Amino acid sequence: MSAPPATALAWASADPYAAALRAGRGPLFLRRSDGWLLPLEVERWCARADAVDRDVLDRCEGTVLDVGCGPGRLVAELAGQGRTVLGIDVSGAAVDHTMRLGGQALRRSVFEPLPGEGRWGTVLLMDGNVGIGGDPRALLDRAAGLLRPGGLLIAETAPVDIDERVDVRITDARTAAAGAAFPWARIGTPALLRYARGWERSGQWTAGGRRFVALRSRSASSSAEHPKRTAVISSQRARKPSGGSPVADR
Repeated sequence: MSAPPATALAWASADPYAAALRAGRGPLFLRRSDGWLLPLEVERWCARADAVDRDVLDRCEGTVLDVGCGPGRLVAELAGQGRTVLGIDVSGAAVDHTMRLGGQALRRSVFEPLPGEGRWGTVLLMDGNVGIGGDPRALLDRAAGLLRPGGLLIAETAPVDIDERVDVRITDARTAAAGAAFPWARIGTPALLRYARGWERSGQWTAGGRRFVALRSRSASSSAEHPKRTAVISSQRARKPSGGSPVADR
């Protein structure tokens, strides 16, 4: 399955995003074509995992794949607990930041081949990453292919009831600099549940003004067709963890 090129290239080459991660602060926004700005919480992303994050991580099962890991606070928190976890992000700055925190990360799109396909215990879509690619159903299908039978997907949804698909750019709103346009989705909990056909609803909750949904993938009998490909990009090789984990499987 190939990556949505506009999304991957935009985040990978967005100078305002890389600059914000290096500084550990914003302002940083997603800007729609009509000029509307969605603030991005760079300071929270670059801080340590907070109580809301840790509650989510306590719900994770088995090995964890953090899709769109950003600067890596969740990967680092799980790694510090001795959990097997891998972050992926299309931004080199995000991957570098994650690895400096002691986490494992690959510069990869979720729609590219990944280590341990079909064997992850939990997939995380936090911090609005349920919007990756602008097509929630396609993203859910991809997550199902990454999880082991009966695996867990935890997604952070928009704090309002919304189902919006738009083209956006990354901008700091202070300079003319902005990344290329790419498709994005803003999805509230009701909309995500409508898209989650074939998933078992495992829970939904609100904490700290943030909303979350947990979904469980299909049973073994209905998941048997998912490929279990593995792949690695040599320039972004994660450090080898303990044997037997999806991260170590190349």
